[in-house]
Amino acid sequence: MSSFDYDFFVIGAGSGGVRAARTAAALGAKVGIAEEKHYGGTCVNVGCVPKKLFVYASQFPHQAQLAAGFGLQFAKPEFDWASLRDRKTQEVERLNGIYQNLLRNSGVDCFNARAQLLSNQEVELSTGQRIRAKHILIAVGGKPWLPDDLLGREHLTNSDQMFYLPQFPKRALVVGGGYIAVEFAGILNGLGCETTLIHRGDYLLRGFDLDVRQRLQQSMQARGIRVNTQTQLQSIVKSDSGLVASFNNSELADQEFDLVLCATGRMPYTQDLGLEQAGVELDDRGAIKVDERYQTTATNVYAVGDVLERVTLTPVALAEGMLVARQLFAGQEQKLSYDFIPSAVFSQPELAVCGLTEEQALEQYPELDIYQSEFKPMLHSLGGSDERCYMKLVVDAVSQRVVGAMVLGEHAAEMMQGFAVAMNMGATKADFDATIGIHPSAAEEMVTMRTKRQ
Repeated sequence: MSSFDYDFFVIGAGSGGVRAARTAAALGAKVGIAEEKHYGGTCVNVGCVPKKLFVYASQFPHQAQLAAGFGLQFAKPEFDWASLRDRKTQEVERLNGIYQNLLRNSGVDCFNARAQLLSNQEVELSTGQRIRAKHILIAVGGKPWLPDDLLGREHLTNSDQMFYLPQFPKRALVVGGGYIAVEFAGILNGLGCETTLIHRGDYLLRGFDLDVRQRLQQSMQARGIRVNTQTQLQSIVKSDSGLVASFNNSELADQEFDLVLCATGRMPYTQDLGLEQAGVELDDRGAIKVDERYQTTATNVYAVGDVLERVTLTPVALAEGMLVARQLFAGQEQKLSYDFIPSAVFSQPELAVCGLTEEQALEQYPELDIYQSEFKPMLHSLGGSDERCYMKLVVDAVSQRVVGAMVLGEHAAEMMQGFAVAMNMGATKADFDATIGIHPSAAEEMVTMRTKRQ
């Protein structure tokens, strides 16, 4: 009889943890999982899912404006924050139940408790129960980062809290320049909030292609968002009527807001997990160190997802979790390629990318062919908006393989998923050229670009 309670015990029931647990159970392992908050993790509760619902909501006022150009007149939209917030919460709670049922129906034992490592093969739950497991997986994800030394830090709102605000702000300051900041700035602005965004860098979305960053920033400003770059928040002081923020930018006077959102990123949720007791080491940023098989520095302990800070995307965590389970219980030694992973920023307008930026490609290839197209989509031609769609292909001049692709415009994410398949198969520019486009669509521009940028 085994001295272990479980073959596989998972700490964290987010995307990566749930996928790993279900896969392992399907392969015959005895599996347990512990979750201290809500099933589904960041993505379902305070990330991808509720954020996308908010993005949908924020697009309706803009669509109502465009409708006039098509002969349709709507009264000025009236927004009820409580209705959106509470209906979102109902949907999230429904998904929580689905995730838990998926686990239980797979034969996984669920523990609604926080788990800490006692050793590399033993955990203790917050209920006091101790569990021995042959293998342990850490999949606890991340949490919002807030500055420790900011005067008035207690007045900041983090991205998790945005989904449960008691009241919708009339004036908001968004601090940050990444995915979360850009997306929430669009949501707030679209729903009628006077929105200011500050970022310490020159352009938003560091790490993305410069051409795209510049155009998105311009488009956000055209939609009414006040974007101030090279600007940092210095302090927040509570007044009788709001929160007064001061900045390091001498051209930006102190301003009053109803809400200050700190959206400067997330950090691995590795505190109080008992990692030292098990011999699990962290890197300088607090992420768990793992090898190519996702094993930590402690034998029998593995980690996947945002706690690694490799590629912090839900589908990546899913793939990593499945690979660990298959390695341990099916003997499959597969490797996950982190090249050509498509991703989207649900900004307004939407941005989707796959592969390398032009700047990254220049570091790997001696010569590039660049193709780009910029045009006004049909929706905006009659809708009366000046918003434009931008597309770009980055091609290795020698092999002619398409190594980077990006779309800034409506339905960008839906387009990029298909092109990502082609790029993962090694598609060349000739393959793109030989593909017949769907007309009339924005996507056809991706297969009709013929002139190289000079």
